[in-house]
Amino acid sequence: MRQLARGAYISWIALRYGLDELVLSSFRQPWLRGLTRVLSVGRDLSAPRGQRLREALEKLGPLFVKFGQVLSTRRDLLPPDIADELARLQDRVPPFPSKIAVETIERAFRKPLDEIFIQFDRTPIASASIAQVHFAVLRTRKGEQREVAVKVLRPGMLATIENDLALMRMLAGWVQRASNEAKRLKPLEVVGEFDKYLHDELDLLREASSAAQLRRNMVDLDLVLIPEMFWDYCAPDVIVMERMNGVPIGQTARLREAGVDMHRLARDGVTIFFTQVFRDGFFHADMHPGNIQVSLDPATFGRYISLDFGIVGTLTEFDKEYLAQNFTAFFRRDYKRVAELHIESGWVPASTRVDELEAAIRAVCEPYFDRPLKEISLGMVLMRLFQTSRRFHVEIQPQLVLLQKTLLNIEGLGRELDPDLDLWATAKPFLEKWMMQQIGPQALLRQLRDEAPRYAKLLPEMPRLLVDYLRRGGASVQHDRQLQQLLAEQRRTNRLLQAIIYGGIGLALGLLAMQLWVRVQLF
Repeated sequence: MRQLARGAYISWIALRYGLDELVLSSFRQPWLRGLTRVLSVGRDLSAPRGQRLREALEKLGPLFVKFGQVLSTRRDLLPPDIADELARLQDRVPPFPSKIAVETIERAFRKPLDEIFIQFDRTPIASASIAQVHFAVLRTRKGEQREVAVKVLRPGMLATIENDLALMRMLAGWVQRASNEAKRLKPLEVVGEFDKYLHDELDLLREASSAAQLRRNMVDLDLVLIPEMFWDYCAPDVIVMERMNGVPIGQTARLREAGVDMHRLARDGVTIFFTQVFRDGFFHADMHPGNIQVSLDPATFGRYISLDFGIVGTLTEFDKEYLAQNFTAFFRRDYKRVAELHIESGWVPASTRVDELEAAIRAVCEPYFDRPLKEISLGMVLMRLFQTSRRFHVEIQPQLVLLQKTLLNIEGLGRELDPDLDLWATAKPFLEKWMMQQIGPQALLRQLRDEAPRYAKLLPEMPRLLVDYLRRGGASVQHDRQLQQLLAEQRRTNRLLQAIIYGGIGLALGLLAMQLWVRVQLF
């Protein structure tokens, strides 16, 4: 019942903000345009369509705001007016009252605000779908004054997300039962993945730990800055971190004026992403422009600044190796290997013909190589790949949904920074080097080093283990002899039983023949 009420509310918001008119007006058929005018009667739709869409998403809550955030990075798929409005969702979501933020902080740390911070700015510097951020000055245990950012969770988020996810699960169930084609897309499993990550995002303590892990992973790369967490002031609904000073990456004109090398910035972004995915298997999975800045400080000029670690993705060693082999094969245009990998992984049925799948993949991808990013329509590529996957019954892998989403974000950022960026040429050397590290001499030495403590423990035990093995071997030989003797006795018993049975049958037949002979003599 709650899901139906939520569905009715979504429909009402869509009608109130004219989202139906926005969709129907994009068609060229005269009768649809006429229907649009009829449906618009009695409604005030004077506001620009992009503004109406943004306001509707804000009204519908955090799940829909995040949907708008992802769309805002795809300016190649959206009209400019809609893309500009959706970009406001990234850090300009309406804030909640600062009084509630202060109460949340004091309740989390059981102290008055003045005892925690030397200074606290009650006006939030940023407001997003899940939380908002205030700047403050903190006195550390060592007595140092540090400029910090305080992130406070929005009140009532859990109930809102639970309602929306329940509705999504209900709709996904309907879709999955509708057809076999829908089952291949695994809508319930996809919703389950988003359920997991959205609930993780509501735990700010988990976000702080993810940030600390990424900070350790990236410390030797010198391409990205990640804020330090102050663990004395981190709780599930409030976290305090180092204040980062940078320019939002979406302000490209300001970055160019400051002298930032945009071509290098774009390449660095690709390097950061592939390092997190393939080297670490732990990546920032919410890389929209509102979460990325660029440092203009002389000591760190031109480096990325990553913010908001509520959603991170993880990959297993199998996932990393499989994806790396796929990417490498793509970059080498080895479509046969791509087809073989899909079959080996079970993504397509084992009965699929390699040559047919190879030809289909080549037809989709070959026209897009050696082109700058600005000339590639990823929407067209994805559409054709989807048609191909439907033909070959490719199963969607829910565990890779976050990676797919992040790839879209990366491409959107790359398009903004350097439309001439050759994504393939930038990523190919990195992946080839990574693959060599996985299968070359370095990989062998690394595995030996990692297993050294285990080997050191086993070596002193080797003589005893060898003696035990030999003893078990001798016992095994004796056991085999006993088993052979038992089988021989069993065979003798079987022959004896057969003789008894055959003798009984012969006796019965003899008696029957004697009775027949006697009767013949009598008659």
